[in-house]
Amino acid sequence: MVAQNEISRGERHVDTVLLAHGTPPQEVEVLVVGAGPSGLATALELHRQKVDVAVVDAATSFRLIRAGAMGHSARTVEFFQQWRVEDRIRRGWTFPPEWNLGTTFCTSLIGHDLTRPGAPTGRPGFTGRTENPYSLAESLRRPQTALQQAFLDQLAELDVPVAGGWRLLSLLESSSGEDREWGARDGIIATVEHVETGAVRRIRAKYVVGADGARSTVRTLAGIERDGAYATDRHFRFVVRTDGEYAGRDPFPSAVNVIVNGIHSGFLAALNETDWRVYAGPYPLEHTPTEDELLALARAAFGSDLALQVVDVTPYFKSTRLAKTFRQGRVLLVGDAAHVRTPGGNLGEGFGDVFNLGWKLAAVLRGTGGDALLDSYDRERRPHNARVGASAKARADRTERNVDEARRLGFPADDDTSIEAEERRDRIREILAQGQRRDVGVYFDERYDDSPVIAYEPDQAATETPWDPGVYVPGGRPGHRAPNGIIDPYGVTLYDRIGGDVALLVLSDDVSAVAGFAEAARERAISLEVIHLPDAGALALYGAPFALVRPDHHVAWRGADSADAAAVLDRVYGRIDAREPLVTAAIAEPATP
Repeated sequence: MVAQNEISRGERHVDTVLLAHGTPPQEVEVLVVGAGPSGLATALELHRQKVDVAVVDAATSFRLIRAGAMGHSARTVEFFQQWRVEDRIRRGWTFPPEWNLGTTFCTSLIGHDLTRPGAPTGRPGFTGRTENPYSLAESLRRPQTALQQAFLDQLAELDVPVAGGWRLLSLLESSSGEDREWGARDGIIATVEHVETGAVRRIRAKYVVGADGARSTVRTLAGIERDGAYATDRHFRFVVRTDGEYAGRDPFPSAVNVIVNGIHSGFLAALNETDWRVYAGPYPLEHTPTEDELLALARAAFGSDLALQVVDVTPYFKSTRLAKTFRQGRVLLVGDAAHVRTPGGNLGEGFGDVFNLGWKLAAVLRGTGGDALLDSYDRERRPHNARVGASAKARADRTERNVDEARRLGFPADDDTSIEAEERRDRIREILAQGQRRDVGVYFDERYDDSPVIAYEPDQAATETPWDPGVYVPGGRPGHRAPNGIIDPYGVTLYDRIGGDVALLVLSDDVSAVAGFAEAARERAISLEVIHLPDAGALALYGAPFALVRPDHHVAWRGADSADAAAVLDRVYGRIDAREPLVTAAIAEPATP
């Protein structure tokens, strides 16, 4: 359910998302604690994998002005497509989509462009199309509440229970003979309390997924500590409400702006027609800026002395805090419960957690996967989250250094159009561009290079190119994200064809490996999807005539024949604790696009 206020210009305000006041079931295969985007996404993914799942949250509503992430990469949109919610999310705009002009980089909303010459800017023309060599999906900008509403609507249609107003009190793992009241079945018992009535309910689950944010109760109850340095200062996201017209408002403003000047540094981003998010800091840990300080920053970002009201202030920290393990027995963590870091893409990383975990939980629950498959969730996601977090912190530090250097040079006033002012702005553009690159590696090089369920090649570790946040070369090496592509004239993609179990790609006219993998899969009750794709471009990318792709779009194995089909499937599904790399046939390196 959503509270939507229609306003004169016709925009939709997804101001408040309401959770149903239902009662959670007494028994479920997987209980998800937390109805934020990561928790609701976990429910969608598990339902897609045919797992019985329910969600509880102590909250009963979520507000737009408190919402977190707004920008979502093409990789994140690939997840939305698999969950069949992309269209719902795109329809959930809170200001007219034509306000989206890309991300402008300027001295104020009405100020001077600071974009480095030659850098991509703005949106494509009306008859143009954006081009992304790494994904068939388009990135998307929608507030977090729009995501939550789309997820809730989808879950309601699927009859997946989501109950608001239930606070987690305790978790107790039970095993045969230890819990007489509940019977001799392995599982975990969650005790929850209704926040209004005080009613207490016990829920038996096979597994519990903690998606309850940075201060996760699930993580605390499971006894999982966190690594990482504490921040030495703090920043603030705050929301201001405009009143009437202002410079830059008509015919329409740019909705997403990075504003850098002598006073303000950070985003100025529209939440809806009247509310804008602004950034403040860094400040000493003990300092809380006054409302006048915040309004001065906001007016510097807008570039005019407009009427503003502060309606929300939220602190955040530029530091990385990573759970020491993402799995403790039958408890697993996703999203902010597992990792928090410098803002920028952390929600997408949470969705990556969900996509990695969902098929593994399903395989273990239906008996096709071994316990090592769940162990691989931590082995794969935690190192990936660690290096992405380190990259985000380094980028933030670099940006702050650049801004400090530009401020020492001095920003000319916006109304100064003299030759000297323009020359200084050129120098400022050069300073601000120092060391900045597109983070294509962060978004697409989601590699898992130390996993117990990947069939690595003997020389792979020694020949891998080091991970780089600014570089991504598509290819079919085991552990890497599988390249996607169109497989028929009507737009069906490879990702559309991959289901709940691994898919065997047949990348040439040679089908000799199919029978061996099909038989090994049948013996293990694995629903192997065989996809015939005798395409020279695909073969060049994957570098071998056959490849196994997991449901989370990662290459699990590639090779030239089915001699090791049984051993490969046992490795990929965690049915054995094999540590030595499997020997594969000779392969070719993927082509560089």
